[in-house]
Amino acid sequence: MEKLFINCCIGYFFLCSLLLVHGKELSCNQTPYPHVCKHYIGNTNTLSTLDASSSNSFHDVAVKATLEQAIEAHKLVSNMELNNFKDKRAKSAWEDCLELYEDTIYQLKRSINSNNPNDKLTWQSASIANHQTCQNGFIEFNLPSHLNYFPSMLSNFSKLLSNSLSISKAMSLSSSLTKQIGGRRLLSDGFPHWVSSSDRRLLQVTTPTADVVVAQDGTGNYKTISEGVAAASKLSGKGRVIVHVKAGVYKENIAISRSVKNLMIIGDGMGSTIVTGNRNAQSGSTTFSSATFAVTGDGFIARDMTFENTAGPQNHQAVALRSGSDHSVFYRCGFRGYQDTLYVYAQRQFYRDCDIYGTIDFIFGDSVTVLQNCNIYVRKPMSNQQNTVTAQGRTDPNENTGIIIHNCRITAAGDLKPVEGSFRTYLGRPWQKYSRTVIMKTSLDSLISSEGWSQWSGNFALDTLYYGEYMNTGAGASTGGRVKWGGFRVMSSTEAVKFTVGNFLAGGSWIPGSGVPFDAGHSLCSFCPTNKDHV
Repeated sequence: MEKLFINCCIGYFFLCSLLLVHGKELSCNQTPYPHVCKHYIGNTNTLSTLDASSSNSFHDVAVKATLEQAIEAHKLVSNMELNNFKDKRAKSAWEDCLELYEDTIYQLKRSINSNNPNDKLTWQSASIANHQTCQNGFIEFNLPSHLNYFPSMLSNFSKLLSNSLSISKAMSLSSSLTKQIGGRRLLSDGFPHWVSSSDRRLLQVTTPTADVVVAQDGTGNYKTISEGVAAASKLSGKGRVIVHVKAGVYKENIAISRSVKNLMIIGDGMGSTIVTGNRNAQSGSTTFSSATFAVTGDGFIARDMTFENTAGPQNHQAVALRSGSDHSVFYRCGFRGYQDTLYVYAQRQFYRDCDIYGTIDFIFGDSVTVLQNCNIYVRKPMSNQQNTVTAQGRTDPNENTGIIIHNCRITAAGDLKPVEGSFRTYLGRPWQKYSRTVIMKTSLDSLISSEGWSQWSGNFALDTLYYGEYMNTGAGASTGGRVKWGGFRVMSSTEAVKFTVGNFLAGGSWIPGSGVPFDAGHSLCSFCPTNKDHV
């Protein structure tokens, strides 16, 4: 076991130093920001109630200290005078911050109460995404000076989040070493078992019995999706709640809150049930608030729907769907937009048999996301633009997040195909310093530039990102001319298997209940261990 531990630690020096210091004891000295750790843990009200000599207790103290500062941050931001944000755009960004810091408090609280290492990593990674997104709202409007209104303590809060995550990552790695390898289980029908058998049956049934029916022609309980979701939210205590949205084009913006859990929305087909909007950055919405359809409540499932933002390429960031729902599943759904179409915002998400259309960064966010068996269509951008399929937003090396594209097809949409040679198309670019994207066993058509990947700004993140390709096919799949960045790699099967549904997403524990078929991906490497969640 000692030899296994040492081998595992190769390439994870920081994490191993956390685990080895003082035997099993974790220490502030091994966190990314020791001085911040010592200051806040030394002053936190929770220290006196816990034994900080054990790793578990040290973790709890650290996260509780971070939680205390999250509560203080939310309070300070809430009390800011609205006069500071008279500009419509600044006010929109400020309102995002209120929502995001409130959610961070929730994520940290449940991280403290959880015994599941992967849950802790996911929820603390979401907290980091929230903190970054608050700042992004002002930056994207070119209003960075407005951040001066925010308390200087938010800089330390960012470091506290990073420290807490590093401790959770070290504990998670330690836990994985003590488990017997090979703990993932697949069901005989090919579904992973992270979603209940009842949900699996629901997705297999052509027309499941709905709790709420939405129909524009008056044949349902309500005429708008917003009304149907509001009614469904009152039933959320009964378990899975099903909303059937009949065929039609629904022009509305919908936001499903964190309190609405286990909601399932079923349409009459990807091309038949369409929810559409046109909010965008040019009209004063932040990227975060521009979504036509946004969902935060855990366990959300959508089937046979299309989510659309019609703002067009000239209006820049315009989100069709934003998901911050943990364990969310999208099956046979369409996502149509241009820049920033599909915002895989945070937490664990799975997309199967979906169609995704866009131009710039049109699959983006900081979640743990796998897209499988999807068609990814690159549209025609404006004349001075180039296309980038992904922009993953990992800001901390210990986040468990990334965008994984497995067994999909990336090709030109109908409007781009006749002029494909006039525009350059890349697989992705590094939105944040530790951007992580893997594309494997996917068909890449000739529109993909030989370099494969594009810079964000000069040399930013080129050595810290993680971009991988494995066994892709098609005219754009050759890796001979790919970028020579330190963070890019043509992956081996041993490396690729870490990013399958079964391992990266731990999908075997929750997807089966959704009824969505999936490939756990263990066949990528038949001789590899299957318990490699911690990458």
